[in-house]
Amino acid sequence: MSADTPSRIAQEVRRRRTFAIISHPDAGKTTLTEKLLLFSGAIQIAGSVKARKASRHATSDWMEIEKQRGISVASSVMQMEYRDCVINLLDTPGHQDFSEDTYRVLTAVDAALMVIDAANGVEPQTRRLLQVCRARNTPILTFVNKMDREVKDPLALMDEIERELGMEVVPFTWPVGMGKAFHGVMDLREKQMRVFSPGEDRDRNADEILAGLDNPAYAQRFGMQYEQAQGEIELLTDAAPPFDAAAFLAGRQTPMFFGSAVNNFGVREVLDALVDLAPAPNRRAALQRVVEPEEPKFSGVVFKIQANMDPAHRDRIAFLRVASGHFERGMRLKITRSGKELRPNTVVSFLSQRRELLDEAFAGDIIGIPNHGVLQLGDTLSEGEPLQFTGLPFFAPEMFRSVEVAHPLKTKQLRAGLTQLGEEGAIQVFRPIAGTVLLLGAVGQLQFEVVAHRLEHEYGCKARILPARYNVARWVTADTGDGAAADERELKRFVDGNSHRVAHDAVDAPCVLLEYAGELRAMQENWPRIRFHALREHAGLMFQKQLEG
Repeated sequence: MSADTPSRIAQEVRRRRTFAIISHPDAGKTTLTEKLLLFSGAIQIAGSVKARKASRHATSDWMEIEKQRGISVASSVMQMEYRDCVINLLDTPGHQDFSEDTYRVLTAVDAALMVIDAANGVEPQTRRLLQVCRARNTPILTFVNKMDREVKDPLALMDEIERELGMEVVPFTWPVGMGKAFHGVMDLREKQMRVFSPGEDRDRNADEILAGLDNPAYAQRFGMQYEQAQGEIELLTDAAPPFDAAAFLAGRQTPMFFGSAVNNFGVREVLDALVDLAPAPNRRAALQRVVEPEEPKFSGVVFKIQANMDPAHRDRIAFLRVASGHFERGMRLKITRSGKELRPNTVVSFLSQRRELLDEAFAGDIIGIPNHGVLQLGDTLSEGEPLQFTGLPFFAPEMFRSVEVAHPLKTKQLRAGLTQLGEEGAIQVFRPIAGTVLLLGAVGQLQFEVVAHRLEHEYGCKARILPARYNVARWVTADTGDGAAADERELKRFVDGNSHRVAHDAVDAPCVLLEYAGELRAMQENWPRIRFHALREHAGLMFQKQLEG
């Protein structure tokens, strides 16, 4: 590497912004994604993302379910340049049955853009996604969408977001009217008004801008809607907290923007805010040490695996977040988990669903490494240092099924298929201590349907997915306060005493399976030194560290 590489790496890192778009289904997330690409110049026609998604669906058998249901079950990755910044945008599945994919995507980003339907406010999926963001102190920007419809009062929306999500809201723009009487937004920081005109085909640079927040012409032109907005803005000036960059970066405060993505309105303010406010790639924790993004040596972590994107080649794309250093195509990398060496020559980047061969990447970038099962979810790649990044979440399943092979001679294929699907994160697989029937755990019913379809079409194994009696799962560790050896003895005592309802997951972490929530409460009272976890971070290493205290 050249002598100026460290300064170049630091410069490239400062240019990166990596964020995910999150929302409840139908809040307008995919539409906003398209318009951000449109405003950045990455695509020329809104709808290109959907068109390319549709063509990609046709390449994968199991994606038929996706097309039939009219939903997205896979995350999309897009890279674009705007104002000399390289923006990595991750569009996540909205359907709650595939929320774990979204949760893991959130570990790969430095900020999140939360889209809220102005008519519905904060919805259940939004709350859950925000819990994940808050647990990681992820900075969040809020876009209140669909202001061209009849929606909730903006002050009520602001209060609801603060109350439900537990963070201060700082309006950066404020709406004048709503629905058919939606006139535009006041930019509270630039002290100007952007006038709304409907229509997604108009020139995205042609918005009318009026100077000042109290221009006397506003009242005559916009009537009672302006007078109401003016009163609300005066109230906000006295009551709303000032923007605090440190509180935003710590995930305690969210800037709020209003608009209508389908009409290209309010999108530019969000894109500018992402560049101005969202952080550049930050340091990331590994078990061994904290890794700085400007370090010269490359490291990265696999946060998502998409199998059989091209069924003809049985490929598996490992999506990797670059954590440090300078990636160059063909460089020698080591997989920490297995110690194997990898020299990826066909690494791809993603631009509006187009795969393009990649020559280099820096911290914050998302790259795709085609492989045939060599890489697993949570794998760390580095130039040789044995690092293991932490924080990839698995949530306790809410639905369970037992799985049996339809043909006894296909038992081997069943176990191989479930092992790989478990590694990919498509489903959670549990091996009960007592009994031989495998159990599947999922967030939603659709995951079981996808797994059954993929077992048959990708692994040649028709499986029977049968009801299971369990409804509650918790991973278990011990905390006696007397050291690691005592914790281990207490955990063994618990597992031995409850072997009829304890199973091991993909990384051999013990998990107790119960039929009713009341059983869990009773168990917590009877075993005060056992800790019951609704969340497990990926990697047996991480869980083992917890077990060892």
